[in-house]
Amino acid sequence: MSPLQRILVSVTVALVLAMLYGKAQGAEMDPNCLGCMCEASSNCNASTLCHTSSTYFCGPFHLTWAYWADAGKPVLQHDNPDRKGAFENCANDLYCAAETVKQYMRLFATDCDGDGVHSCKDYVRIHKLGKSACTVPIPRGDFLTKFETCAHRLNVF
Repeated sequence: MSPLQRILVSVTVALVLAMLYGKAQGAEMDPNCLGCMCEASSNCNASTLCHTSSTYFCGPFHLTWAYWADAGKPVLQHDNPDRKGAFENCANDLYCAAETVKQYMRLFATDCDGDGVHSCKDYVRIHKLGKSACTVPIPRGDFLTKFETCAHRLNVF
C-alpha cells in the first residue's frame, strides 16, 4: 500500500470512529433547556399525573410510553423496567423523567433545523414532535409560547 493510500485509510478510519463515538455520546443538554421543556410541558408540575388527551402522557415532561421505551426504559432505583407501572413511576418522578429526556436526546439528537449544530431548538422539537418528525416547526400554541418565554428569560438561545 502506498503512503498516500495509508493516509487515506487512516483518515477514513478516524472519521468513522469520530462519527460513531460522537453518535454514541450525543450532546449533553443545557439544564436550562431541559427546565424550559419541563415548564412548557406542565409548568414543571411534579404532581402532574398520567392522563390521556390524544395519547397517554405522564409526568411533568408529558412522556409517552414509547418515548420512555426508546430512551432505554430508565427506572427508579431498585425498580424493574418490565414491571407494570415502572413507566408511570419514572415519568411521574421529576429526576427520573429528566434523565429519560436526557437519555432520549443522547440517543436521537439530530440537527432538526439544519443550522449545523445540535442545540436546544433541536431538542425541543425532538421532545415535542418526535425523533423522526422534528424537521418541521412546532405548531404555535401554549407549549411553544411557554417554551419560548422561558428560553428567552434564561438566555437558552
